[in-house]
Amino acid sequence: MPVRSGDIARSLAFYLAFYGGTLGFVAAAFAAGVIGPEPFARVVDSWARYHRWCVERLLGIRVAVEGTMPQGPVLVAVKHESFFEAIDTPVLMHRPAAFPKVELVRIPLWGRAARTYGVVVVEREEGAKALRAMIAAARVYSAQGRPLVIFPEGTRVPHGQRAPLQSGFAGLYKLIGLPVVPIAVDSGPLYHRRWKRPGTITYRVGETIAPGLPREEIEARVLDAINALNG
Repeated sequence: MPVRSGDIARSLAFYLAFYGGTLGFVAAAFAAGVIGPEPFARVVDSWARYHRWCVERLLGIRVAVEGTMPQGPVLVAVKHESFFEAIDTPVLMHRPAAFPKVELVRIPLWGRAARTYGVVVVEREEGAKALRAMIAAARVYSAQGRPLVIFPEGTRVPHGQRAPLQSGFAGLYKLIGLPVVPIAVDSGPLYHRRWKRPGTITYRVGETIAPGLPREEIEARVLDAINALNG
């Protein structure tokens, strides 16, 4: 589809407002971090809400939710098509603890901010020791009543494509022992592009899946559910 002049104008306004405003949130976050993790987390949550405001008001993208977003100690498996859903999760759920790759956490400033907010760091190459650390961190956050949010494909996947789940997902599901809530999202066609387009991004919340299922079944059910909007 050809780029329209209106898309360019809206996107430029979004980039200017969101990334310019982010500088203020970064300064506020590190000032709040001196006080403690709770004020810091409130700034991060406000940044996510500001991003949503920019998406809706400047890009003309409406966000629709089908079903009830999970809250509390569950493992939330989300389709990953763009950075939209990665930034948006604190708007959807209260203090979600995400599973970023260790490479992201090693980025100066960003990594410090992520650890202060509370994340479960994924180190795929470090074996059993790293897995034990992940499980321990996940249990700490779930005991605090926080949802654990994971992108089980491991990376962004273009809209309309199905990618296999990362092999570690089933292991986390088994060891953490929490119900899984799969969520489909179709952000790719509107947001994952330089010149973003107006329209509707939909989250579709799937049926909660009980813990304790065999690997083949949990992977198949999650894969089907997170791709429910891929048509």
